[in-house]
Amino acid sequence: MWVSSGDKWLVVHVGGETDIDRAPMLADALLTATNQSDGPREIVVDLAELSFCDSAGLNAFIQARRTAAEHGKRLTLHSPQSQVVRLLKMTGAYALFPVTDT
Repeated sequence: MWVSSGDKWLVVHVGGETDIDRAPMLADALLTATNQSDGPREIVVDLAELSFCDSAGLNAFIQARRTAAEHGKRLTLHSPQSQVVRLLKMTGAYALFPVTDT
């Protein structure tokens, strides 16, 4: 996981697998990104390299979305793999996030 940023956005790049063991690291990175009071208002979570996500990872996304909203920011999921899209849709969480392909 790594972070890149510009004036108007911050991108959290997530790869590999996010399960109960790795979800705390994701949650910490997203919390840091969303809590920056002087940071960009647009937080993009790049999921192009994320091959697996379980409910612990999904919880990290949902908590980050809530924190972002509390700080007047928007959290967008970018290029999720089919497994992640399936998880989001099965749980009803897909409707909570803007999801982009490019």
